[in-house]
Amino acid sequence: MAAFSQWILPSFVALSVALALTRRLDIFRLFIEGAEEGLRLVVQIFPYILGMYVAIGIFQAGGALSLLTQVLSPLLVPLHFPPELLPLAIIRPLSGAAALGYLVQVLERFGPDSFTGRLASVMQGSSETTFYVLSIYLGSVGIRRAGAALFFCLLGDTAGLLSALWVSRWVWGG
Repeated sequence: MAAFSQWILPSFVALSVALALTRRLDIFRLFIEGAEEGLRLVVQIFPYILGMYVAIGIFQAGGALSLLTQVLSPLLVPLHFPPELLPLAIIRPLSGAAALGYLVQVLERFGPDSFTGRLASVMQGSSETTFYVLSIYLGSVGIRRAGAALFFCLLGDTAGLLSALWVSRWVWGG
């Protein structure tokens, strides 16, 4: 299986080149045009990405994340939701990299085979980096009013996190 997966990308590239040659397309010119378009897109969406990372940094460094965890802990315990995972639930819609970093901290602290570690891992895969995705997709096409999209994306994230809790409790107890 490993040998097969190693050849998927080179096979796709070779097939694309062969198809382009049979259609007599200028492959190099098309590649350059695609690269230019990609660079324009990066320049267009960079302010949205930078703003997202600055907001996350301020949220964490300012202590708001810790305060929110302390305030909501009494509500989480009856649901059998480890309060230590609330920051992951909050950070995950904002930044995949920050959420992954927090997941590593959880796994180091509680262990990957603990209920908390397993739930954190399932949570990581059960939600999306909503704000990042919305800023990229909606920013790239110039949509400024994203209220409804944001609401439904966060609703989906909430459903994913609650499902992660339910499935984890069903599979591993906890």
